Amino acid sequence: MEWMIMPFRRYADFSGRSRRKEYWMFQLFNFLVGLVLAGPFFISYFGAISAASGNPEQEAAAVEAIAAGGFGLSFIGLALYGLYLLAAFIPSIAVTVRRFHDRDMSGWWYPGLIVASLIPLIGFVASIALIVFMVLPGSSGANRFGPDPKDPYAEDVFA
Repeated sequence: MEWMIMPFRRYADFSGRSRRKEYWMFQLFNFLVGLVLAGPFFISYFGAISAASGNPEQEAAAVEAIAAGGFGLSFIGLALYGLYLLAAFIPSIAVTVRRFHDRDMSGWWYPGLIVASLIPLIGFVASIALIVFMVLPGSSGANRFGPDPKDPYAEDVFA
């Protein structure tokens, strides 16, 4: 659990390095929060629509129930998830930049890949490249962004 919330403790820290474990546990935590908070909305919404499919009267009743706010608690969960996404936005960017630093790459690769992902066809390749960069191991030993987070005490002190 410590790895999942570490990016929140280093909220806007764009310096240093982050291990793969920290990055992927944070992504898992974000996924689980989304499942808990927004999951009931999507289950109830799409469940109502699919149960009513094929019957025009039931479809109209399902649309009326949705419009009347028949999913009150689900909407609250969706709103809470939106607030969580706002709170996790900066830590998500920071942990990704630190992950690039662990690969001994500049953090400016991240906005470059984001911009490239907006271009059709190239965006698919840029998205795959981002995933590959996040999966690859970091450089061993110290690099220009700091000591190795896997073994910070391996520095050669008398070199």
